[in-house]
Amino acid sequence: MEKILKNKKILVTAGPTWVAIDKVRVITNIFSGKLGLIIAETAQKMGANVVFMFGPGRISVPENKKIKVLRFKYFDDLLNLVKENIKQGRFDAIIHSAAVSDYMPLPSKEKKIKSGKKNLAIKFKPTIKIVDLIRKIDSKAFLVKFKLEVGLSEKELIDVAYKSMLQSNADLMVANDFEMAAVGESDHRAFIINPEKTIKEVTGKKNIALNLLKIIASKI
Repeated sequence: MEKILKNKKILVTAGPTWVAIDKVRVITNIFSGKLGLIIAETAQKMGANVVFMFGPGRISVPENKKIKVLRFKYFDDLLNLVKENIKQGRFDAIIHSAAVSDYMPLPSKEKKIKSGKKNLAIKFKPTIKIVDLIRKIDSKAFLVKFKLEVGLSEKELIDVAYKSMLQSNADLMVANDFEMAAVGESDHRAFIINPEKTIKEVTGKKNIALNLLKIIASKI
């Protein structure tokens, strides 16, 4: 594979985050982190120095001494890893594909909520937008944001994703609809969108990773 990212430093986040209900229960999401792993592995084959932050996804991460793997479980774990690593050294590109929790329960006073309750109400508060924090910490890194929506038309998905990209001051957006993403590895379909609203439709996780990284390489 052509070393078009030789000596570039790239951070990839992937996988879900947990938020705690009590000491023993969590809320998470169904995403595996597979696309993020493929992006990290492909970037390394292209010559990049890769830091891969991986949450409690359903896939295993093959041992690769050329990729620095940092594990996290909870939202706060990822938040702290992102802040620490970006402050320690400048990345050429940051690909934020992790499926991050948008809300977290307010702290429970109980170590373990007792069973047998007829009704259980849990109050939530919004989490910090990690992707927006990334841009505040490092204004120069090439930032890739991911957006997933459910039940939108292609036009609606692209419009929502484009607006979200501009709000976060990201350099590139990867837009997914749930039905397009929750399929086999070769059938995953996504739209890669830039600030000029040029749209590239790509099918297959490996093709998404390859096309995304080629665009990044041309920009950094």
